[in-house]
Amino acid sequence: MSMKRIYLILGIIFTIITLIGVGYVLLNHGEVKAGYACVPMVFAIIFIVMYRMKK
Repeated sequence: MSMKRIYLILGIIFTIITLIGVGYVLLNHGEVKAGYACVPMVFAIIFIVMYRMKK
């Protein structure tokens, strides 16, 4: 498996984790920290940028 494909898969996984984090924050009416959604999104952006740079 090429690194390009690995970056894409990791980007998708972290995007899904981000959406789960957003749901968790919204279900708790914002009383939990937004980091549950923000931190995975940072990793998703990093992996998506790395995927695009490999093209």
